[in-house]
Amino acid sequence: MRWKLPFSPWHLLLMPLALIFVLPLVQMLLTSFMSSAEINQFPPKLIPTSLHLEGYRHLFAETPALRWFANTVLVSGIAVISHLALCSMAGYGFARLKFAGRGLAFVLILATVMIPIQLLMIPTYLMFARIGIVDTLAAAYVPWLASAFGIFLMRQFFLGLPAELEEAALIDGAGPWRTFRSIVLPLAKPALTTLAIITLLWSWNDLLWPLVAISDDHTFTLQVGLANFQGMRRTEWSQLMAGNVLATMPLILAFLFAQRKFIATMTFTGIKG
Repeated sequence: MRWKLPFSPWHLLLMPLALIFVLPLVQMLLTSFMSSAEINQFPPKLIPTSLHLEGYRHLFAETPALRWFANTVLVSGIAVISHLALCSMAGYGFARLKFAGRGLAFVLILATVMIPIQLLMIPTYLMFARIGIVDTLAAAYVPWLASAFGIFLMRQFFLGLPAELEEAALIDGAGPWRTFRSIVLPLAKPALTTLAIITLLWSWNDLLWPLVAISDDHTFTLQVGLANFQGMRRTEWSQLMAGNVLATMPLILAFLFAQRKFIATMTFTGIKG
């Protein structure tokens, strides 16, 4: 009788790799509940003897961490909503609508991906300074209103949808906008979920641009606030780990909630170019 594993042999390789990625997150969480004496002792302890909340108490008492968190939620929320609206419409237009210069316009949009962000920071800062949004939350979320990657992802997904569905809607008298809203968008939920997760990840973790455009600590995002908090004083590792937990857990929960649709969409978009 041939012996058979109850799981794929690939799991023997993937499970150790998964542990390598998970262990730093677990250590971060455990360190946030350690006392300063436990963190600084040698040899270092991996598991706290008891749960201490000093790191979280000092974080919320000494810094406006909750305000930073609210600012980050606002910036990321605006980025996700605008991406879903603008990138889906632009992607559908490039996938289905016929207009002069469609191919050239799409190539030019994709070409912006190859421009390093460092080359765009000074012109963007000068432009934002002229319209008066430097040092405001608008400076953090305006660059995230749409992206070339989002347009490309939605276009690839729409190209994979059967055109007969839209043709049937047009025969029944539906216009392009109603067809897009009532027929195409409900079918695009996996792609929209994927775009939302990727946009949330990028906008939530954005550090470089907000660090340049924002200097008022009341308008800091969480990443900028933690970076400045670490640089202003002697590093309190329990507080820093508590801040990292606050910054990381929402992303982990969001990905766990939408991982199935995320994987399905990344597979589907590669079917048709």
